[in-house]
Amino acid sequence: MVSAIESEIGGVFIPVSNIEAARDWYCHLLGRPADGDIPFGHLYVIAMKGSTALVLDSKGFVGPHVGKPVFHFNADDLSAAHAHVSALDADNVSPITDGAFFTFNDPDGNLLMVANVPPAPRFEDE
Repeated sequence: MVSAIESEIGGVFIPVSNIEAARDWYCHLLGRPADGDIPFGHLYVIAMKGSTALVLDSKGFVGPHVGKPVFHFNADDLSAAHAHVSALDADNVSPITDGAFFTFNDPDGNLLMVANVPPAPRFEDE
């Protein structure tokens, strides 16, 4: 079936209250330089491996994303990742569950996850 919409996620948005503070925290979390522009005064885009970007957005912040994480960061060494997140003083860092994942909250209270799970099969254009 042909669609005008591609089978690709361009970005994952995270609501944040302070774009500069969030930029610094997420860049530290991911080991990335915090040296990009802040388009429109409320967005910060962090390029990730693959085609999906992480988009921090402070426009109209009404509160954090809570409930279930909407995505996860990959990590081959969960123990090292857990220690890194704990050293950032992230809130509510859970224990590693089933040897596969842990969750924590960013400074705005957004629920995040780090996981070591097999990758999904790659989608190939037909």
